[in-house]
Amino acid sequence: MNPTALPDADEIVREPLPTRGELDFRLIELFFFAYREFTADADSILERYGFGRAHHRILHFVNRDPGMTIADILELLQITKQSLSRVLRQLVDEGFVVQIQGTDDRRQRRLYPTHRGRTLTLELSRAQGRRIDAAFRAAALTDPGLVNDFLLEMGIDRKATRDWFAKKGIGKETDL
Repeated sequence: MNPTALPDADEIVREPLPTRGELDFRLIELFFFAYREFTADADSILERYGFGRAHHRILHFVNRDPGMTIADILELLQITKQSLSRVLRQLVDEGFVVQIQGTDDRRQRRLYPTHRGRTLTLELSRAQGRRIDAAFRAAALTDPGLVNDFLLEMGIDRKATRDWFAKKGIGKETDL
């Protein structure tokens, strides 16, 4: 199809998808907007450093599991070496993360946060934590267990994620 030519009239769809029907677009859109707001506060902090969300993810997980290997983070985040390389290089060059050669396997590179990296991670997490706390209060949710369990089910499909949850003791709260 020529992008500058108009399609036949019967090819143009003018009716919007229904909010509820075969798919519940209401929930899908709630996720879009909730994610936008969840990341907005952190994005504005990251912008001061010339960083983006990829930097945030790496900082978060390196701070949650200091000493994780590059292979660990590639598997956990499901990203390529190429996409990790640029972001990690910037974090290392600017003193937020260090790479240390493995003691058992000298080919391994273990990632550790610096104090600067820890401080930034805490600032980002506090901003997001405030957003979560405010939403719980506004929704009058006194027990976040159901939300925890729902998000757990949303994110548990990949083995690396299940392994992370098990390692960090993240599980269903309504079963406790």
